[in-house]
Amino acid sequence: MAGETHASPGLLEARLGYLLKHAHLRLGEASAKALAPFGIEGHQLAVLVVLADGHPLSQLEAAGRLGVDRTTMVALVDTLEDRGLVERRRSATDRRRNIVELTEAGRDCLRRAEDARRDMERRFLAPLGEHEAEQFVRALQTLVAAPENDGE
Repeated sequence: MAGETHASPGLLEARLGYLLKHAHLRLGEASAKALAPFGIEGHQLAVLVVLADGHPLSQLEAAGRLGVDRTTMVALVDTLEDRGLVERRRSATDRRRNIVELTEAGRDCLRRAEDARRDMERRFLAPLGEHEAEQFVRALQTLVAAPENDGE
């Protein structure tokens, strides 16, 4: 079309947003393949990880740790409960709270899925080499942990 401008591939591939988006898409595809044998997705694995942290959590506490809203958390727990990976029970100290815990099957699924995830991430980062991959992960951790900066 007349008047449209097209960025050359070199300019586009130098943009951080473009690179992060496409790296994330490739990682998501690799993650889905790695987790498929366990019948779970990345968000569901994250729930299992949070619930395995040591002490029983309410659905609301787990949602807060994951940064998801209550409705999303209910759907995630419903799916995992249907698969027999988690169970809900009323809190002994506050009957209004649902405590969510891993079942034995959930702990087994978590262990095996985490092994598959680690292997997938190692393969995904392999082109960087071990030292650069470690630096890359540390740099991302720094960016995620940093307070938001609106350019001020």
